[in-house]
Amino acid sequence: MHSLLDVQKGYSYKTLILMRNLLTTMILLGILFSNDSPYVVVLGIAQDGGMPHAGCEKTCCKGLWMTNNGEKVSCIGIVDPRTKKSWMIDATPDLPEQLRTLTLIHKTELAGIFLTHAHMGHYIGLLQLGREVMGAENIPIFAMPKMKSFLENNGPWSQLLELENIKIESLKDGKELKIGKQLFIEPFLVPHRDEYSETVGYRIMGPEKSLIYIPDIDKWGKWEQNIFQIVMNIDIALIDGTFFSQDELPHRNMNEIPHPFITESIETLFGLSTPHRNKVHFIHLNHSNPAIKRDSAAGNYITSKRFNIARENNQFNL
Repeated sequence: MHSLLDVQKGYSYKTLILMRNLLTTMILLGILFSNDSPYVVVLGIAQDGGMPHAGCEKTCCKGLWMTNNGEKVSCIGIVDPRTKKSWMIDATPDLPEQLRTLTLIHKTELAGIFLTHAHMGHYIGLLQLGREVMGAENIPIFAMPKMKSFLENNGPWSQLLELENIKIESLKDGKELKIGKQLFIEPFLVPHRDEYSETVGYRIMGPEKSLIYIPDIDKWGKWEQNIFQIVMNIDIALIDGTFFSQDELPHRNMNEIPHPFITESIETLFGLSTPHRNKVHFIHLNHSNPAIKRDSAAGNYITSKRFNIARENNQFNL
């Protein structure tokens, strides 16, 4: 039955039936296409030391010591709204805030942490899981063989295992792991300064899209894989943008820290069409990198070439 109000509005019964059917269709579409697909969220974009950077009183950091406008250390979260579970890639010095973002803002429970390598900004946050702070219980830590051995045989990391704050889940190069319905993650080795462990990037695959995360790597030419082809065949690429150019750290020997400069990466990938370039988001930016600041000339140069700079809270559907 239709209300008197509907009739008084002048709607014909045929129109009312069409309206009812349209409303039903919209409700069904809302159910079928509700936003419950997994996604990746950026939790930080800075190099290991964050921004402001310890000991830095230069222009890039000086004004940030008295404000809360810095940048957290590079980290991403994988969120599965269907199961309300999430995973972090890397345990950074900013783990407390990054974990809070995943659990409270994205309303999930931490299901594990995937590690890339044993450099300061990528694993020391694990200490937050220990008895001095969280006193966590058997949080899964996914690690490659050398990384696993390093944690097991060196304190204070070994204490986390002894007290069962964490448990280590072994990873293997190129072997994907299922972490949810139509949600997979795969580690792959990359060349880097491997003093204590190997270094990996990750490929994350969802029901519709895939993403790669490579926060640290040496020059692209040192890698057996072809980054040009990888970007061609992926949907989103979060890649090493540590330094913008050669003259960024005049007091350091850049050969000792051979990250691909953003200018080099742009040159390497410039043959891509605009849609493929738009997939690329530079992350893990050093505090000295001029592109880390919004609306900078370096940042504008990057976007003018149709590439992107990752920003905290960016989300990428999978």
